[in-house]
Amino acid sequence: MKAELIRLGWTLERIHDLERLLDELIGRRSDLVPELESLCSLLADAYFSDRYPGFDLDDPDWPLLKRQLETITKVLATVQDRIEGKRP
Repeated sequence: MKAELIRLGWTLERIHDLERLLDELIGRRSDLVPELESLCSLLADAYFSDRYPGFDLDDPDWPLLKRQLETITKVLATVQDRIEGKRP
């Protein structure tokens, strides 16, 4: 997310708040927003559960995790191509 933001003119900040980074991408009208919106929500929940034990009582949803990984891989490839000048 930060790489795409920097590519769009954002000044690097030392933050890890996925929702805030998503808001920055929305403000810059990134076409990656639709794919990142659902991921940010799910990853923020996972981060909370990991940081605060006791909220992680459910078994992992492996099909969902696989879909998330596929989406993350796709977004990463898109950002890498943009940085390398292969795509606009």
